[in-house]
Amino acid sequence: MSNSNNLTTSWGAPVGDNQNSMTAGHRGPTLIQDVHLLEKLAHFNRERVPERVVHAKGAGAHGYFEVTNDMSDYTKAKVFNGVGKRTPMFIRFSTVAGELGSADTVRDPRGFAVKFYTEEGNYDLVGNNTPIFFIRDAIKFPDFIHTQKRDPRTHLKNPTAVWDFWSLSPESLHQVTYLMGDRGIPATLRHMNGYGSHTFKWVNPEGEAVWVKYHFISEQGVKNMTADVADKLAGENPDYHTEDLFNAIEKGDFPAWKLFVQIMPLEDANTYRFDPFDVTKVWSHKDYPLVEVGRMVLNQNPENYFAEVEQATFSPGNFVPGIEASPDKMLQGRLFAYADAHRYRVGVNHNQLPINRPRVEVQNYQRDGQMRFDGNVGGSVYYEPNSFGGPKEGSQHKQTAFAVTGQADSVAYDSDDHYTQAGDLYRLMSEEERTRLVNTIVAAMKPVTINEIKLRQIQHFYKADPEYGTRIAEGLGLPVPQEV
Repeated sequence: MSNSNNLTTSWGAPVGDNQNSMTAGHRGPTLIQDVHLLEKLAHFNRERVPERVVHAKGAGAHGYFEVTNDMSDYTKAKVFNGVGKRTPMFIRFSTVAGELGSADTVRDPRGFAVKFYTEEGNYDLVGNNTPIFFIRDAIKFPDFIHTQKRDPRTHLKNPTAVWDFWSLSPESLHQVTYLMGDRGIPATLRHMNGYGSHTFKWVNPEGEAVWVKYHFISEQGVKNMTADVADKLAGENPDYHTEDLFNAIEKGDFPAWKLFVQIMPLEDANTYRFDPFDVTKVWSHKDYPLVEVGRMVLNQNPENYFAEVEQATFSPGNFVPGIEASPDKMLQGRLFAYADAHRYRVGVNHNQLPINRPRVEVQNYQRDGQMRFDGNVGGSVYYEPNSFGGPKEGSQHKQTAFAVTGQADSVAYDSDDHYTQAGDLYRLMSEEERTRLVNTIVAAMKPVTINEIKLRQIQHFYKADPEYGTRIAEGLGLPVPQEV
């Protein structure tokens, strides 16, 4: 291999002139035989993979997860077993609705996606900085995101669409109250908590199972940003959160989070006062206290943003033995949607990229596809079952069985109580927090062009707490709802 510093084409041939394209004579036109020019332009046109439909703007970092409390009584997942055990990991923080070039400081949930490179394969925990979400069935997700994106006619954000959807989807009220409150804009990515949001199942070596929810609690504390400061930064430094995270790690101020779980016995799911699989609800910490699991530390910045942050792919369907899905309808849809988005956006072989590749040997019968850049498993056997000693399944790794009952049908969750927890959240706030919440909602709803939408949404606030609805109605100059 040559040690020269010659510029080459992508196939390794030396380049003779990288400053002037080949032309027919001094003034041209340019010749198609200048393959170096064509290669440069063609590659440049393809330097941006399609941005994520959601979570387009993000920042990432490498780190490790260390177990501080052995969880082997609850799960056989090795990543959570053995005090002192360390597992390398990568995290990507993101906004949800904005485009790739949007500001970091908008009022929006933050994605909180963690990839653990475990000895049993990659485990992805793909959550948000909120313990709840706007909807609870994946069939509504495309419509919800459409309301957060640009109007196809004006190409502008459309508050009327946002509040129309929310007012017709009362299950969103809990998350709307959370988002419009003080925690709607974190001060930095380091000063916010992260949540798995969904309910998951843990299974121990004896096959005994429990339901769990994940909570990453920031050791830096939770700090938030006022709307005025956020708006100012959006104009002056739209990459404020990205810059803060990078600079903190670069100077050795490594951010850390403690991971806790809530643990619910399987049978409690049938009797708990809220459906534990409804992602618009939280579990009471009094009923299911936080149990410490370990500590996550971010101590290394990416060397290349595109290769490590933009091409990073996460899926809540990337489980390891001992961790399984729950019947959460929103989670069930995400198990398909995330991996499918990566196959489209990055390519069918996205999991072979260095940032996504497991730290263990991969053995399967998947072959070919665009951008297959390893040896494509050479000439080894390419089907299963086979008589040539190829890899086989292990029955000990089967997911645990669970009972299903009822008719196949399109059915809603049993509970339509969308108001109790939203009202509880409002009543937990101080008077100053309530005032800021009301002012934020009023400002967000004023541009809505149809009063019927405003009145419908005010009814939801009123059902959560009469004072809540009354203050917003008065702020909008609209009638206070009657008792409902």
